[in-house]
Amino acid sequence: MSIRVGQATVLENLVGGRWVAPEGAPHEDVPNPATGEVLARVPHSTAAHVDAAVAAAAAAFPAWRATPVVERARLMFRYKALLEDHFEELSRLVTEENGKTLDEARGEVRRGIEVVEFACGMPTLMMGQVLEDVARGIDSELIRVPVGVVAGICPFNFPAMIPLWMYPIALAAGNTFVFKPSERTPITGVRLAELLLDAGAPPGVLNLVHGARETADTLLAHPAVRAVSFVGSAPVAEYVYRTAAAHGKRVQALAGAKNYMIVMPDADLDVTVPAVIASAFGNAGERCLAGSVVEAVGEIADPLVARLGEAAARLRLGAGADSTTELGPVIRAAHRDRIVGYIERGLQEGARLVTDGRRAMSDSTGGFFIGATVFDLVRPEMAIAQDEIFGPVLSVIRSRSLDEAIEHANRSRFGNMAAIFTRSGKAAREFRTRIEAGMVGINVGVPAPMAFFPFSGWKGSFYGDLHATGRDAVEFYTEKRVVTTRWP
Repeated sequence: MSIRVGQATVLENLVGGRWVAPEGAPHEDVPNPATGEVLARVPHSTAAHVDAAVAAAAAAFPAWRATPVVERARLMFRYKALLEDHFEELSRLVTEENGKTLDEARGEVRRGIEVVEFACGMPTLMMGQVLEDVARGIDSELIRVPVGVVAGICPFNFPAMIPLWMYPIALAAGNTFVFKPSERTPITGVRLAELLLDAGAPPGVLNLVHGARETADTLLAHPAVRAVSFVGSAPVAEYVYRTAAAHGKRVQALAGAKNYMIVMPDADLDVTVPAVIASAFGNAGERCLAGSVVEAVGEIADPLVARLGEAAARLRLGAGADSTTELGPVIRAAHRDRIVGYIERGLQEGARLVTDGRRAMSDSTGGFFIGATVFDLVRPEMAIAQDEIFGPVLSVIRSRSLDEAIEHANRSRFGNMAAIFTRSGKAAREFRTRIEAGMVGINVGVPAPMAFFPFSGWKGSFYGDLHATGRDAVEFYTEKRVVTTRWP
């Protein structure tokens, strides 16, 4: 696939089964977030490079669509076996280019493989329906057919899991695919594509183009691309949805989040505190299921804040490859500076800083580190309670009742995830009924759905109708054809 220039790999596009260097494309460095060392140089593909990949996918589509679904499923079985064989390699690639801890990377790769397992069931998942005698001597049947060429635009924070959310289901359903990994974390995506080729994917079934905005914009507007799957920030998700839809494409655009966790007075703090800490600071807070606001209800607030502050201060900051690390770096220096800006804004707006992650910045060199930060006495209207910071910052709002806590959470423009910690079935039922979020945890801090359920964000956390993974994804990557038959 690639060539070596100095210490950094120069990445290439995958077009029609061949790895090719996009001639004339500008490049940018891909650094290791823990050290600053340049791992690779990634090209920014132009419209012409994208067009070549889409053309390869369009040329491959008729034969791939005609391939029996059981054979497409067998490709996924072989792919799943290769992913298992290379599990540790993939996990280390994720850690190296993203910065998350090795345990977090292993969890990411495992969740991605689970979606491949789900895609292996496509012979059942694509089954249609038949009804005899809708009229005298007339039968009707519903058939699911692939949509055609699909594009996937992926984020930096889950370079293995998110691509595996997309193309295994799309390919098993009979589509061909153009995959654009994040320019910040492109290396894992390249290895995933290599393994699919090793599993026996025909040329052009999966294509890969590197790049940034111009590359994505070309995919959004390309007339041969029938559907677009996207995961990223809220402003970009809205832009992707509007742009692709304006060009007549079906779109699923998973967006940002501001996830609330309500802690009731009867919560078991021995269970709650570790769950909140893992939710808020796992993956350095760079995930759309990060719990970033705690609603502390009633008298639980003082002991909860004290224990959260102590636990956050104890988290060991370091390189993700170090087995003793509990909090890795964030993706880039500019993103770290943005997080610092929110911490300073929280102080200006009157919140109390319980644990200051900025103190850890001077203890590390070369990488993009910031420690876990906890705020208390946050008001719902503050920026740190409203904006997606996408970093290791946790805000605590003190509420008088469950009603008030739910009101604060539902005021958010986002609706990705919400959780409650309580021993009360009544409170939990009230919460699950009234909370405006698509993924709900009850004594669970990261309620990520399994592969056979949809990743079900609401409100400003999702643009589209059909979500990623589960049967929603099968619906998204297929169209329904109804055939009415009469034999004279």
